[in-house]
Amino acid sequence: MLPFKRAKFLRQAFGGLGLYERGERKLRGVMEMNGEKGVDFEENSGVQDQAITPWTVSVASGYSLMRDPRHNKGAAFTEKERNAHYLTGLLPPAVFSQDLQEKRLMKILREYEVPLQRYMAMMDLQERNEKLFYKLLIDNVEELLPVVYTPTVGEACQKYGSIFRRPQGLYISLKEKGRILEVLKNWPEKSIQVIVVTDGERILGLGDLGCQGMGIPVGKLSLYTALGGVRPSACLPVTIDVGTNNQKLLDDEFYIGLKQKRATGQEYYELLEEFMSAVKQNYGEKVLIQFEDFANHNAFELLAKYRTSHLVFNDDIQGTASVVLAGLVAALKLVGGTLADHRFLFLGAGEAGTGIAELIALEISKKTNTPLEEARKKIWLVDSKGLIVSSRRESLQHFKKPWAHEHEPVKELLAAVKAIKPTVLIGTSSVGKAFTKEVVEAMASMNEKPLILALSNPTSQSECTAEEAYTWSEGRAIFASGSPFDSVEYNGKLFVPGQANNAYIFPGFGLGLIMSGTIRIHDDLLLAASEALAAQVTEENYAKGLIYPPFTNIRKISAHIAATVAAKAYELGLASRLPRPTDLVKFAEGCMYTPVYGSYR
Repeated sequence: MLPFKRAKFLRQAFGGLGLYERGERKLRGVMEMNGEKGVDFEENSGVQDQAITPWTVSVASGYSLMRDPRHNKGAAFTEKERNAHYLTGLLPPAVFSQDLQEKRLMKILREYEVPLQRYMAMMDLQERNEKLFYKLLIDNVEELLPVVYTPTVGEACQKYGSIFRRPQGLYISLKEKGRILEVLKNWPEKSIQVIVVTDGERILGLGDLGCQGMGIPVGKLSLYTALGGVRPSACLPVTIDVGTNNQKLLDDEFYIGLKQKRATGQEYYELLEEFMSAVKQNYGEKVLIQFEDFANHNAFELLAKYRTSHLVFNDDIQGTASVVLAGLVAALKLVGGTLADHRFLFLGAGEAGTGIAELIALEISKKTNTPLEEARKKIWLVDSKGLIVSSRRESLQHFKKPWAHEHEPVKELLAAVKAIKPTVLIGTSSVGKAFTKEVVEAMASMNEKPLILALSNPTSQSECTAEEAYTWSEGRAIFASGSPFDSVEYNGKLFVPGQANNAYIFPGFGLGLIMSGTIRIHDDLLLAASEALAAQVTEENYAKGLIYPPFTNIRKISAHIAATVAAKAYELGLASRLPRPTDLVKFAEGCMYTPVYGSYR
């Protein structure tokens, strides 16, 4: 039973707070008797052989049961369940299996021609029938991942005010300053393990979408459950609303957020400090807080400030870096050499670009036993003003300064390619079509197998398409992108582009932290996750030019990443859950939420 419904009933049934609390304790005891061993197993109890009771008391009508997304089975309620729980007549007479429900819904989804319609249909399903939503997503992950996340979620955020139906997550605005702890307590679930939080200032490559950025935390946490097996009730999406500088939204009568310019400086950081303190106070030391789509100037500062006091992770900086490093490590099988043998040129020097560059340098430093400063010299970055060089150091933002190497100024990307002669070209600029024909041809003229990663999201912001990369390099490029592209046929050969999607990393990474009780994130955990992902690429994948494994195996991949991350956490003394499980992969698989219907007695 959802806590807010449970609370309302128990207050009515036991008449007063003291009796309500005793009733709540009694309810927990009944749940344990029914095989629902507390919060860790409540949602997974449907996979046990033992029948469970969806309500702990008799109810006068089954109507409420059908409106509870966690327990609703729709047409899959059996005749016996319908009779026992007052559902007879409230459903059509046909009884469907969960598999048949899935088949029916996939048929409906495929009939929609507009991706946003599919997104809205999936969100409606999530609010109606939680287990069926996750079963669809798990069983059809390659088809539905672009629907519930990039690229479709970008359009959903842009139009969030128009498609908004009911809240999904917690909204904390400047109006709640001074009582954020109280707001957190309004959330019905109490055992939260993962929070994804955004302030909406830099949503994908689309800019400031303010409060409408909530689509990002909701989408990310759906993937934590579907791909990493984290229980839905343990996930909390949060949007911090400090206003927006997007005038179009401020003028929109349907905008759902604060209609004011963004708060900055002390006012902004005081609100974030209160939020971070309240989260730790309410949910404890081991809750994972994932920062998502904060602007550069805040993202680096927040990560640096809280990484020593909280379990924090910035997916744009660290998650992207880890998944890209995994692709580079895997690509060495195709291009040869070690990471230290290659030269890297980035277009884009923001959160993603500098985060990836730093993790590459860290990996090179550890593998070659050379100083980090020396490893950085193999990596060059181009921003909006040209190649980052030492003569620009005084005017650079602090996170760009480590990449200011000795070189004459270069203004254009093509000139930088010709000057640096990189073997790897990485785009994190959010500038669509920035990898022109001339740039790709220059890369191909210098490298037998140029490695080109066009990572910007959504698809419209990608630096080049898969077809352009393969065609302009005469089929020699090894290509991966941030958003998905279809396979390309060139000169009779089929090329399958890889997708450097953060969803490869963060669900398994988060699961590894949770199952080991890790209290802080060390860079070595990110390196371990990268190496674990690279190890999942098979010879069959390499034969197709892929540097990432297919998403069809993502739950297995996530379990291996989780196990590797947990093992490193135990090695570094960061894990608090003791004793350490003997078989971490098996333990990870056992921890995963499985969206299978239970039998209600």
